[in-house]
Amino acid sequence: MMPPSPNRDIARTWKYHNATKHSEWSIRASPHYLDWQNHPFPFKIYTTIDPNPLPKDADQTGIVALSAIGASSVPGDAEKVPALGDLARILYFSAGITKKKTYAGGEIYFRAASCTGALYEFELYLVCNDLPDWKAGVYHFSPGDFALRLLRAGDFRGVLVHATASESSIARAPAIIVCAGTYWRNSWKYRTRTYRHFGWDNGTILANMLAMASALRLPAKVVLGFVDSEVNALLDLDTSREVAFSMVSLGRINGESPATPRELSKLNFPTIPLSKSEIDYPGLREIHEASSLETREEVAEWRSAASRWERAAARATRVRQGDASRGGGRVRDSGPTDPIEQVILRRGSTRKFERQPITLDQLLTILTTSTQPIWPGFSLLNNLYLIINAVDGLAPGAYYYHVATADLELLKSGNFRNEARYLGLQQDLPGDAAADVFFLAPLDPILDVFGNRGYRVTQLEAGMLGGKIYLAAYALRLGATGLTFFDDDVTQFFSPHAAGKSATFLVAIGKGRKPPQ
Repeated sequence: MMPPSPNRDIARTWKYHNATKHSEWSIRASPHYLDWQNHPFPFKIYTTIDPNPLPKDADQTGIVALSAIGASSVPGDAEKVPALGDLARILYFSAGITKKKTYAGGEIYFRAASCTGALYEFELYLVCNDLPDWKAGVYHFSPGDFALRLLRAGDFRGVLVHATASESSIARAPAIIVCAGTYWRNSWKYRTRTYRHFGWDNGTILANMLAMASALRLPAKVVLGFVDSEVNALLDLDTSREVAFSMVSLGRINGESPATPRELSKLNFPTIPLSKSEIDYPGLREIHEASSLETREEVAEWRSAASRWERAAARATRVRQGDASRGGGRVRDSGPTDPIEQVILRRGSTRKFERQPITLDQLLTILTTSTQPIWPGFSLLNNLYLIINAVDGLAPGAYYYHVATADLELLKSGNFRNEARYLGLQQDLPGDAAADVFFLAPLDPILDVFGNRGYRVTQLEAGMLGGKIYLAAYALRLGATGLTFFDDDVTQFFSPHAAGKSATFLVAIGKGRKPPQ
């Protein structure tokens, strides 16, 4: 009899989740401090591999940002192979360096997608066949010099087809991007809570990536069902420090699937140390191992869980219809028409909000644009709850957002700026913002259906939704910022409607004190 899969031992997820909750007491009692002398280096540098520079001067797509952000798929079944310029734009506007600031102590480089603490713990790898102007291989993307470094020469897509149990989008993709998280680069600040941050920070990258793929008319799909060990081996990752977390298929070709994977040799390419020393947080490896899939059969079974999730979701989110206030959310057909590239370059994390209202039309546009389908075949795992502080046409209060109908259901009315401030770790930002979007997920049915892998998906989805909200807000020339929270207090505030759900992310929206340029 086969031993049970670690993915089905959901007690391990609950152990991690409960141990990494924030409370007022845990924040005040924490002895942790930031050791700036041991700050991790923000780039993975292979010291013995020559760079292959990427083109930097590609034309903009001209696609309006809101259209690109809200697109859920590229219609049709025609072949579409990304050119080198397409890949360069996708990599740059997903994880490239877009801003630089100089401080007394040095420089900090900001990237295209938001990241907690500006620590940028995710590495991107490209796996492709022969493309126009580019040879087949496995490459590492280096944002520091905007180049790709060849790790393996040849077509290794078959390894990913095998690892995903012949996922159709991977089997037909001429290019695949694998995202891998580096523990220490984020845990230097956030310690064991970093695995939650993996989801958020990878999610914002994917939000940008999908928007750019849409603008380039490239089919793209986020794939989370794969045998982790096979993907890690392809990239030759030291899994005590770095692990594959997600992948994205790019483009579409017809014909036979890539060849059966060949035996993989160890690469052992040296890299620059991240810092003088690293602190190990075993809980990070434990939750990642618990959420890993071990066989192709397990991957196929996991992927088939989508239909069961639809039934579980219907039970978990029974509508307790209250006052459906001003529904009919829609994407604006007028207003800012900046292309997606300009919006990504303009995006930042708002540091201060003016206590000024935004319009209901703006709020609904942000919500509707951001919650278009992400997962083909099943609905979102996260639910959206809001504290409305200042939205013209909408009474202040606590609300639940019905994604299917784009309705805002009033849960309780009142001025909750003080409560918003408290829930967001007693920071001014959520108290001053016009609206705060809290993501809460029914983890019990999610884990029952998807196992521990469902926790990874839930956190990643929250990051993707948050990333889309960021982009949509900046497309409307508003501001936004992602925040963390007091877990159980968030659930309590939105209860009884949110009873049994777990907080996963928070995004504040409003007018920045220094308006975006």
